[in-house]
Amino acid sequence: MLLNVEANSAKVQEDLEAEFQSLFSLLEELKEGMLMKIKQDRASRTYELQNQLAACTRALESSEELLETANQTLQAMDSEDFPQAAKQIKDGVTMAPAFRLSLKAKVSDNMSHLMVDFAQERQMLQALKFLPVPSAPVIDLAESLVADNCVTLVWRMPDEDSKIDHYVLEYRRTNFEGPPRLKEDQPWMVIEGIRQTEYTLTGLKFDMKYMNFRVKACNKAVAGEFSEPVTLETPAFMFRLDASTSHQNLRVDDLSVEWDAMGGKVQDIKAREKDGKGRTASPINSPARGTPSPKRMPSGRGGRDRFTAESYTVLGDTLIDGGEHYWEVRYEPDSKAFGVGVAYRSLGRFEQLGKTAASWCLHVNNWLQVSFTAKHANKVKVLDAPVPDCLGVHCDFHQGLLSFYNARTKQVLHTFKTRFTQPLLPAFTVWCGSFQVTTGLQVPSAVRCLQKRGSATSSSNTSLT
Repeated sequence: MLLNVEANSAKVQEDLEAEFQSLFSLLEELKEGMLMKIKQDRASRTYELQNQLAACTRALESSEELLETANQTLQAMDSEDFPQAAKQIKDGVTMAPAFRLSLKAKVSDNMSHLMVDFAQERQMLQALKFLPVPSAPVIDLAESLVADNCVTLVWRMPDEDSKIDHYVLEYRRTNFEGPPRLKEDQPWMVIEGIRQTEYTLTGLKFDMKYMNFRVKACNKAVAGEFSEPVTLETPAFMFRLDASTSHQNLRVDDLSVEWDAMGGKVQDIKAREKDGKGRTASPINSPARGTPSPKRMPSGRGGRDRFTAESYTVLGDTLIDGGEHYWEVRYEPDSKAFGVGVAYRSLGRFEQLGKTAASWCLHVNNWLQVSFTAKHANKVKVLDAPVPDCLGVHCDFHQGLLSFYNARTKQVLHTFKTRFTQPLLPAFTVWCGSFQVTTGLQVPSAVRCLQKRGSATSSSNTSLT
């Protein structure tokens, strides 16, 4: 620390000397320019006056000649020649340069307009002070907000300081509550140039439970210390697709699924199982998975218990046994059939979503005839709404509510109201198509408002509960 103090003080001294040297250089440049103007003006005025003096000298010489002629005429004794001589003198005086010459100088000796008044600047220079190191900001947790996958962070300065130029915000994701840990895998992300005492991070994916934040203030010269770090909880539902449950015709890649007509070949499956790289290899053991959630456990549906026949289904890998959860699914519009919903883990390997009491779903059928329906326990409700390309799913386990939304407009498409007796898993089905799941999402504020007002329920739900 002592070495750093000495090094920093030496650098500050060099910077200060450089600043004053640049000020001296500017003054010297200004001085040279003004001296040059004075010299040019003096030369111009001198030249004009010298020309006037030369003209006066020539006029004086001409006048002396004229006076000599007049003196000689006065001495003449012949009265007849006098009028003629007087006329010549009169003409000579009229035409003489001195008669037409102005004795007033053409230029002024006043040079005051080239002088400079540095009185105001002198006062400003005398008022110069060192820019102090800014104080550390204080993050206001009461005003900060985490909602809709956005974080609004608000802070204040402990003292009034008008010299603050901008702020620097750093944040990182973590699974640990409390102060940031020294050894953390996630790096700090930096946002610079913030002019206000608040900032909103948008479009976040909450794939970890918490986020650390810290802020520092900067003036023109130096940055202050970081604020005391704070940790904000980022509750969201994060899961992946469990490839060990998927139908052999489904190619699962983390959160993407594509139907593959050739995927059910026995030779191909055995080859994939042998090297452990196929769809039968559960992503639970993947290095990219990191530390699994306590609710995320190895599925018991692997091997022979995976979905088969016409149940082109795959489940999520994280149980829902309480609270509210939300996720979105985007499917290819040209998919022949697609379904999204939830199911108990006891869903049979031959069973299709919505055709048993163990599953609830919204189903889109583009085969033979286009239909958009809600299904549960083999009961079907036709939905009178345009089919969106992206569906939002909201599950409130304790309230027994499963709602589906247009993910873009948050329009309610359908709501199941029931009592869940077992933990649930996100469930998906696709035939001749593909889809992609987005997780790490918080329950949108619009969805919470709709549920609170009771407008998220449908009068037609009773037939499917």
